[in-house]
Amino acid sequence: MINGIINIRKEAGYTSHDVVAKLRGILKQRKIGHTGTLDPDATGVLPVCLGKATKLCNLIGDWEKTYEAVLLLGRTTDTEDTSGTVLSRSPVTVSEEEIRRILKSFEGDYEQIPPMYSAKKMQGRRLYELAREGITVEREPCHVHISRVTIREIRLPEVSFSVTCSKGTYIRSLCRDAGEKAGCGGCMASLVRSRVAGFDIENSLTLSEVEKALAEGRLDHYIIKIDSVFRDYPKLMVGEEGSRLLMNGNPVPISMTSAEAEDNLNPLTFRVYDRDEHFIGLYKNNPKKKRLEPLQLFFDI
Repeated sequence: MINGIINIRKEAGYTSHDVVAKLRGILKQRKIGHTGTLDPDATGVLPVCLGKATKLCNLIGDWEKTYEAVLLLGRTTDTEDTSGTVLSRSPVTVSEEEIRRILKSFEGDYEQIPPMYSAKKMQGRRLYELAREGITVEREPCHVHISRVTIREIRLPEVSFSVTCSKGTYIRSLCRDAGEKAGCGGCMASLVRSRVAGFDIENSLTLSEVEKALAEGRLDHYIIKIDSVFRDYPKLMVGEEGSRLLMNGNPVPISMTSAEAEDNLNPLTFRVYDRDEHFIGLYKNNPKKKRLEPLQLFFDI
């Protein structure tokens, strides 16, 4: 079984679940999970967790993401993108400077109403299920955060921009709201996810490229190790006696680790490895008991 993360470049027409299903067939293993849904028409970065790394799916899914998008002004649709049924058309009278100001105004905290065509649940059902039945329900706004909006090109009625944002942000809904502020309506014309935290599109692979790399015996080169996700945490090694404790999921006395001084461990969380440098997991420092206690175990052996 392969343990680690592979940076997939999702192509148009596939759901995130489709990607997982196809990878299960290519890699011949069941334990695979994706880290965040991309609409079928959207493309770009989709980190996929394999084997023991599936414990990371929710963590990676929570990280900041960057998208390259195109806003089409003067049109609204039921799906909030150009794949949907047109609800209205309006002349675009907004100036380039005004649309720059409007898009930049979304930077910071933002209460966003999710689209009807989304996987969010209400009363036990997905919103898109209700939408397909012609049912529209009132949705509570969700708190999201837009770190940065960068305008790439303006050729009205289209505006190309990039946005870095928090988990749960719908770029379709951002386009909808920008169009509303512009007074002419708007929808999303295209979307590419270019980055999820440290995973970027330049280093991603399509499913066919994964298949080719596997056939040529090169796939290991593209598997990102589990511990690389936690590289910001300091590393501690454990000797032979401490390794036995690690393998049973027990706390480990700091005296059995590579820490230089028991009383000077300022960080709270560490990457802990056994004597053979296998990544065991994240451990929290308990200075009162002078030991490390397990937070999340991976046993990447």
